Amino acid sequence: MDNFISLDLLFRWLHVIFGITWIGLLYYFNFIQGEYFKEAEPDAKADATKKLAPRALWWFRWGAMFTFITGVILLATIRGGHGIDGYMVMGALMGILMFLNVWLIIWPNQKIVTGIVEGDAATAGPKALLASRTNTLFSLPMALGMLGSQHGGGGAGSIVDHATAGAASPMTMGLMAVIALIIALEVNAVVGKTGPMASVKGVIHCSVALTVVCMVLLQFV
Repeated sequence: MDNFISLDLLFRWLHVIFGITWIGLLYYFNFIQGEYFKEAEPDAKADATKKLAPRALWWFRWGAMFTFITGVILLATIRGGHGIDGYMVMGALMGILMFLNVWLIIWPNQKIVTGIVEGDAATAGPKALLASRTNTLFSLPMALGMLGSQHGGGGAGSIVDHATAGAASPMTMGLMAVIALIIALEVNAVVGKTGPMASVKGVIHCSVALTVVCMVLLQFV
Protein backbone atom coordinates (compact mmCIF):
# COMPACT_ATOMS: atom_id res chain seq x y z
CA MET A 1 0.00 0.00 0.00
CA ASP A 2 2.83 2.38 0.87
CA ASN A 3 4.53 1.66 -2.47
CA PHE A 4 1.25 2.35 -4.29
CA ILE A 5 0.92 5.72 -2.55
CA SER A 6 4.54 6.58 -3.37
CA LEU A 7 4.09 5.73 -7.06
CA ASP A 8 0.84 7.67 -7.14
CA LEU A 9 2.58 10.72 -5.70
CA LEU A 10 5.59 10.33 -8.02
CA PHE A 11 3.54 10.15 -11.20
CA ARG A 12 1.18 12.93 -10.14
CA TRP A 13 4.23 15.13 -9.45
CA LEU A 14 5.81 14.26 -12.81
CA HIS A 15 2.51 14.83 -14.59
CA VAL A 16 2.21 18.30 -13.10
CA ILE A 17 5.85 19.22 -13.82
CA PHE A 18 5.65 18.12 -17.45
CA GLY A 19 2.24 19.78 -17.76
CA ILE A 20 3.60 23.09 -16.48
CA THR A 21 6.36 22.92 -19.09
CA TRP A 22 3.92 22.12 -21.88
CA ILE A 23 1.10 24.52 -21.10
CA GLY A 24 3.47 27.28 -20.05
CA LEU A 25 5.07 27.18 -23.49
CA LEU A 26 1.64 26.92 -25.13
CA TYR A 27 0.71 30.21 -23.48
CA TYR A 28 4.09 31.70 -24.39
CA PHE A 29 3.56 30.90 -28.08
CA ASN A 30 -0.02 32.18 -28.12
CA PHE A 31 0.17 35.18 -25.81
CA ILE A 32 3.74 36.43 -26.23
CA GLN A 33 5.70 35.14 -29.22
CA GLY A 34 2.86 35.37 -31.70
CA GLU A 35 2.06 38.95 -30.70
CA TYR A 36 5.74 39.89 -30.83
CA PHE A 37 6.08 38.47 -34.33
CA LYS A 38 3.27 40.76 -35.49
CA GLU A 39 5.29 43.82 -34.46
CA ALA A 40 8.91 42.66 -34.88
CA GLU A 41 11.22 44.00 -37.54
CA PRO A 42 11.79 41.49 -40.37
CA ASP A 43 15.38 40.75 -39.35
CA ALA A 44 14.46 40.27 -35.69
CA LYS A 45 11.53 38.02 -36.60
CA ALA A 46 13.68 35.94 -38.95
CA ASP A 47 16.37 35.51 -36.28
CA ALA A 48 13.82 34.49 -33.62
CA THR A 49 12.12 32.11 -36.04
CA LYS A 50 15.42 30.43 -36.83
CA LYS A 51 17.05 30.35 -33.38
CA LEU A 52 14.47 30.87 -30.63
CA ALA A 53 11.34 29.11 -31.90
CA PRO A 54 12.97 25.71 -32.56
CA ARG A 55 14.38 25.60 -29.02
CA ALA A 56 11.04 26.50 -27.51
CA LEU A 57 9.28 23.95 -29.73
CA TRP A 58 11.65 21.22 -28.51
CA TRP A 59 10.63 21.74 -24.87
CA PHE A 60 7.02 22.24 -25.95
CA ARG A 61 6.58 18.99 -27.84
CA TRP A 62 8.49 16.82 -25.34
CA GLY A 63 6.65 18.44 -22.45
CA ALA A 64 3.47 17.34 -24.23
CA MET A 65 4.83 13.84 -24.78
CA PHE A 66 5.75 13.20 -21.16
CA THR A 67 2.59 14.85 -19.85
CA PHE A 68 0.68 12.40 -22.03
CA ILE A 69 2.73 9.37 -20.93
CA THR A 70 2.43 10.11 -17.21
CA GLY A 71 -1.27 10.89 -17.65
CA VAL A 72 -1.90 7.54 -19.31
CA ILE A 73 -0.05 5.78 -16.50
CA LEU A 74 -2.13 7.58 -13.88
CA LEU A 75 -5.38 6.97 -15.72
CA ALA A 76 -4.74 3.31 -16.48
CA THR A 77 -2.95 1.98 -13.43
CA ILE A 78 -3.11 4.35 -10.51
CA ARG A 79 -5.73 7.09 -10.54
CA GLY A 80 -8.25 4.58 -11.84
CA GLY A 81 -8.30 3.20 -8.32
CA HIS A 82 -10.31 6.23 -7.29
CA GLY A 83 -12.95 5.76 -9.97
CA ILE A 84 -13.37 7.39 -13.37
CA ASP A 85 -15.98 10.12 -13.49
CA GLY A 86 -17.20 12.69 -15.98
CA TYR A 87 -14.61 15.29 -15.10
CA MET A 88 -11.80 12.79 -15.58
CA VAL A 89 -13.20 11.73 -18.95
CA MET A 90 -13.43 15.36 -20.08
CA GLY A 91 -9.92 16.22 -18.90
CA ALA A 92 -8.38 13.07 -20.35
CA LEU A 93 -10.12 13.45 -23.72
CA MET A 94 -9.05 17.07 -24.07
CA GLY A 95 -5.51 16.25 -22.95
CA ILE A 96 -5.17 13.43 -25.47
CA LEU A 97 -6.47 15.61 -28.31
CA MET A 98 -4.13 18.42 -27.28
CA PHE A 99 -1.20 16.00 -27.35
CA LEU A 100 -2.21 14.74 -30.81
CA ASN A 101 -2.57 18.32 -32.03
CA VAL A 102 1.00 19.03 -30.94
CA TRP A 103 2.59 16.04 -32.64
CA LEU A 104 0.36 15.63 -35.68
CA ILE A 105 -0.48 19.24 -36.59
CA ILE A 106 1.51 21.90 -34.75
CA TRP A 107 4.99 20.39 -34.88
CA PRO A 108 4.88 19.16 -38.52
CA ASN A 109 3.68 22.57 -39.68
CA GLN A 110 6.04 24.52 -37.43
CA LYS A 111 8.94 22.58 -38.92
CA ILE A 112 7.98 24.17 -42.23
CA VAL A 113 7.46 27.63 -40.74
CA THR A 114 10.86 27.59 -39.01
CA GLY A 115 12.65 26.26 -42.08
CA ILE A 116 13.62 22.90 -40.59
CA VAL A 117 11.98 21.18 -43.56
CA GLU A 118 10.85 22.52 -46.90
CA GLY A 119 7.22 23.34 -47.54
CA ASP A 120 4.64 26.07 -48.01
CA ALA A 121 5.03 28.25 -44.91
CA ALA A 122 2.06 30.40 -45.92
CA THR A 123 -0.18 27.33 -45.65
CA ALA A 124 1.56 25.67 -42.72
CA GLY A 125 1.44 28.73 -40.45
CA PRO A 126 -2.36 29.05 -40.27
CA LYS A 127 -2.74 25.29 -39.72
CA ALA A 128 -0.34 25.37 -36.79
CA LEU A 129 -2.03 28.49 -35.41
CA LEU A 130 -5.52 26.97 -35.50
CA ALA A 131 -4.39 23.82 -33.68
CA SER A 132 -2.45 25.90 -31.16
CA ARG A 133 -5.44 28.16 -30.54
CA THR A 134 -7.62 25.06 -30.06
CA ASN A 135 -5.17 23.70 -27.49
CA THR A 136 -5.34 27.05 -25.70
CA LEU A 137 -9.13 26.83 -25.86
CA PHE A 138 -9.04 23.36 -24.30
CA SER A 139 -6.48 24.21 -21.63
CA LEU A 140 -8.81 25.73 -19.01
CA PRO A 141 -11.58 23.09 -19.15
CA MET A 142 -8.89 20.41 -19.28
CA ALA A 143 -7.48 21.76 -16.02
CA LEU A 144 -11.00 21.75 -14.58
CA GLY A 145 -11.26 18.09 -15.48
CA MET A 146 -8.01 17.32 -13.67
CA LEU A 147 -9.21 19.01 -10.49
CA GLY A 148 -12.91 18.24 -10.70
CA SER A 149 -12.41 14.47 -10.86
CA GLN A 150 -11.95 14.48 -7.09
CA HIS A 151 -13.89 17.58 -6.07
CA GLY A 152 -16.52 18.23 -8.73
CA GLY A 153 -19.39 16.24 -7.30
CA GLY A 154 -22.78 17.05 -8.71
CA GLY A 155 -24.05 15.13 -11.69
CA ALA A 156 -20.66 14.17 -13.12
CA GLY A 157 -21.15 10.71 -11.67
CA SER A 158 -18.80 7.77 -11.55
CA ILE A 159 -18.59 5.89 -14.84
CA VAL A 160 -16.27 3.24 -13.48
CA ASP A 161 -16.21 2.92 -9.70
CA HIS A 162 -13.39 0.70 -8.48
CA ALA A 163 -14.83 0.77 -4.98
CA THR A 164 -17.67 -1.36 -6.32
CA ALA A 165 -15.45 -3.80 -8.18
CA GLY A 166 -15.50 -1.92 -11.48
CA ALA A 167 -19.27 -1.46 -11.67
CA ALA A 168 -20.09 0.79 -14.59
CA SER A 169 -22.77 3.47 -14.64
CA PRO A 170 -24.31 4.92 -17.78
CA MET A 171 -22.89 8.25 -18.96
CA THR A 172 -25.02 11.26 -18.14
CA MET A 173 -26.55 13.37 -20.88
CA GLY A 174 -24.30 16.19 -19.74
CA LEU A 175 -21.14 14.15 -20.27
CA MET A 176 -22.31 12.98 -23.68
CA ALA A 177 -22.94 16.62 -24.62
CA VAL A 178 -19.46 17.59 -23.41
CA ILE A 179 -17.86 14.80 -25.45
CA ALA A 180 -19.82 15.84 -28.56
CA LEU A 181 -18.76 19.46 -28.05
CA ILE A 182 -15.10 18.50 -27.67
CA ILE A 183 -15.19 16.39 -30.84
CA ALA A 184 -16.83 19.22 -32.80
CA LEU A 185 -14.17 21.68 -31.65
CA GLU A 186 -11.41 19.23 -32.57
CA VAL A 187 -12.88 18.77 -36.06
CA ASN A 188 -12.75 22.55 -36.38
CA ALA A 189 -9.08 22.43 -35.33
CA VAL A 190 -8.35 20.21 -38.31
CA VAL A 191 -10.54 21.65 -41.06
CA GLY A 192 -12.15 24.81 -39.67
CA LYS A 193 -11.22 28.40 -38.87
CA THR A 194 -9.91 30.30 -35.86
CA GLY A 195 -13.01 32.54 -35.72
CA PRO A 196 -13.18 34.40 -32.40
CA MET A 197 -9.97 32.64 -31.30
CA ALA A 198 -7.91 34.72 -33.74
CA SER A 199 -6.99 37.23 -31.02
CA VAL A 200 -5.44 36.56 -27.62
CA LYS A 201 -8.40 38.15 -25.85
CA GLY A 202 -10.79 36.12 -27.99
CA VAL A 203 -9.24 32.72 -27.25
CA ILE A 204 -9.06 33.49 -23.52
CA HIS A 205 -12.73 34.48 -23.46
CA CYS A 206 -13.67 31.39 -25.47
CA SER A 207 -11.72 29.13 -23.10
CA VAL A 208 -13.40 30.62 -20.03
CA ALA A 209 -16.82 30.27 -21.68
CA LEU A 210 -16.12 26.65 -22.67
CA THR A 211 -15.07 25.89 -19.10
CA VAL A 212 -18.32 27.28 -17.72
CA VAL A 213 -20.42 25.41 -20.29
CA CYS A 214 -18.68 22.10 -19.57
CA MET A 215 -19.00 22.55 -15.81
CA VAL A 216 -22.71 23.31 -16.09
CA LEU A 217 -23.28 20.31 -18.34
CA LEU A 218 -21.40 17.94 -16.01
CA GLN A 219 -22.94 19.25 -12.83
CA PHE A 220 -26.56 19.79 -13.76
CA VAL A 221 -27.50 17.89 -16.94
